[in-house]
Amino acid sequence: MSEKRLTIDYEEFSSVSEMDPKDQELCRAAIEAQKGSYSPYSHFQVGAALLLANGVVVKGANQENAAYPSGLCAERSAMFWAGANYPDIPMDTLAIAGSDHGVLCESPASPCGACRQVMAEYQKKHGKPMKIILVGSKRIRKFGCVDDLLPFIFDSLSM
Repeated sequence: MSEKRLTIDYEEFSSVSEMDPKDQELCRAAIEAQKGSYSPYSHFQVGAALLLANGVVVKGANQENAAYPSGLCAERSAMFWAGANYPDIPMDTLAIAGSDHGVLCESPASPCGACRQVMAEYQKKHGKPMKIILVGSKRIRKFGCVDDLLPFIFDSLSM
């Protein structure tokens, strides 16, 4: 037996204004994308803004459904749309913002496991790290790649 340690590197900002202008714009787009949320049950609005390598920004918002789990997360709605419409364009950066009853959460919301796995698959498909930005009103976290959010990724593409 040997003991191992896992270390995750990320940057943390106290406001969007501290970030690179391109990241600021993407964070604002994620906040704006929340307007497309359909969340009558949880009242938790999530917006995602996905920057593609060609400069296109794709937005997504969570969509709930009374027949749970028929809804879809904001992250996957953006990634699936981009994957269907720009299948050969790498996904560069994904910003995610969550609000509770219309108020941006102080701490950033983290993506669910299913979204993390989809992020990992697209990152692997394109052979390029996908950066992730989690936006909160008092804290923003930026990760250099999906592996930092999902260590020990399930990778069926290598089977």
